Amino acid sequence: MKVVLFAGGFGTRLRDYDENVPKPMVSIGYRPIMWHLMKYYAHFGHKDFILCLGYKADVVKKYFLDYNEALSNNFVLAEGGQKVELLNSDIHDWRITFVDTGLNSPIGERLRRVKPYLAGEEMFLANYTDCLTDMDLDAYVAHFRASNKVAAMVTVPPNVSFHYVATQGELVTSLTDVRSTQLRVNGGFFVFRREFFDYLKEGEELVDAPFHRLMEKQQLLAYDHNGFWKAMDTFKDKQQLDELLAKGNPPWEIWR
Repeated sequence: MKVVLFAGGFGTRLRDYDENVPKPMVSIGYRPIMWHLMKYYAHFGHKDFILCLGYKADVVKKYFLDYNEALSNNFVLAEGGQKVELLNSDIHDWRITFVDTGLNSPIGERLRRVKPYLAGEEMFLANYTDCLTDMDLDAYVAHFRASNKVAAMVTVPPNVSFHYVATQGELVTSLTDVRSTQLRVNGGFFVFRREFFDYLKEGEELVDAPFHRLMEKQQLLAYDHNGFWKAMDTFKDKQQLDELLAKGNPPWEIWR
């Protein structure tokens, strides 16, 4: 299946890190988070990617045009540095389509604009490109395929600390850490059948009106994942992912 990656947003909560780097290109270790996510999909055999570009699209394009395999693979340097013999490779069998989907387009519109590149696909995967997981993707896809639903989303427990506040008038009556509740959040990993485009209108966000239309028709499947999942929304999130990588065997690198 093809994988649609939404890589065109402004990532405003990470702009303080580097305003010249779009969020999907913010590094975890020496590779951008988008690379880690693509490696995850490639591990399960999904190596045909469609990048929905917008903000700083040139940064994404240049990264892959100038891609250096030696940075993340073993190699032999020979002939006084004139020859590099790679012992393994990352992206030699990847196919990446780069599509300008507009600077200010909402995510649903970005998906609508890459529809021509999904011609002939019965099903496809999609992702916000800012979260990592150790989820068994094969099991998720198989579950969705058997359901005959139009769309599926991964749900995860919230892993940030904030409190649900109940009030009576101006008085606070209870404070509840959301991590101690049964609440679940959108994990950003989607599977769609081609029929999803029938639910998506021009200029829309992805999970607002289109997903409500799916719910009305009982066509939106929830797939619960309780293992590792981490979104990179803030600089603190980036630091936490860097720390996991530095410790060795980070949980999302299931291809190791």
